[in-house]
Amino acid sequence: MTKHVVMTALAVFAFGGVAAAEDLKPMQARSIDLGAMAGVAYYTVEPEGYHVVATLAGSDAGTPVRFEATLVSGQTVTLSTPREGGTQPVKVEISRVADQVLVEDASAIN
Repeated sequence: MTKHVVMTALAVFAFGGVAAAEDLKPMQARSIDLGAMAGVAYYTVEPEGYHVVATLAGSDAGTPVRFEATLVSGQTVTLSTPREGGTQPVKVEISRVADQVLVEDASAIN
């Protein structure tokens, strides 16, 4: 199962790139790249808010990481990986603005 999740995440990543502030639709997988880790993010519409799920895997065969958050309008979650001292981390921001979910490579704006 783990291998399947990693392979799916990496396959989706290979066919898509990270662009700034792309609008995400419900259940539409979106590639995210955090340098040392890459994967996909998607969301579903729930009564409490928009349930965001990101699954990330590194280049090694370790266990993938799954992150979940429920966003209401105006909230943002940031996923990041550190780099060498004095260097900004690699970041991806997932924001909900009204009925839109935006995925942005935040590293490009730092």
